[in-house]
Amino acid sequence: MGVLSIVWMIIIGFVVGVLARYFYPGAVNLGFWMTVLLGIGGSIVGGIIGGLFSRSPDGKFRSAGIIMSIIGALILLWAYVNYYPK
Repeated sequence: MGVLSIVWMIIIGFVVGVLARYFYPGAVNLGFWMTVLLGIGGSIVGGIIGGLFSRSPDGKFRSAGIIMSIIGALILLWAYVNYYPK
């Protein structure tokens, strides 16, 4: 994995995290890096959900598209808000 791949992962993770925070009802206070991790984690969760419905022909894990990434990030955000001890 090159440096450019890591930079793109951070950018896309931030965009997905911001969109998930926008669609989630109520205010959620997360910093920049937590928003990036939310987006990257959402892509992983979305990929797992997508893999349940259709398997890739080569059997490898694939990250989700933007819609499934947002759905995965919303699931993680819901779990964070409801189960993270404050």
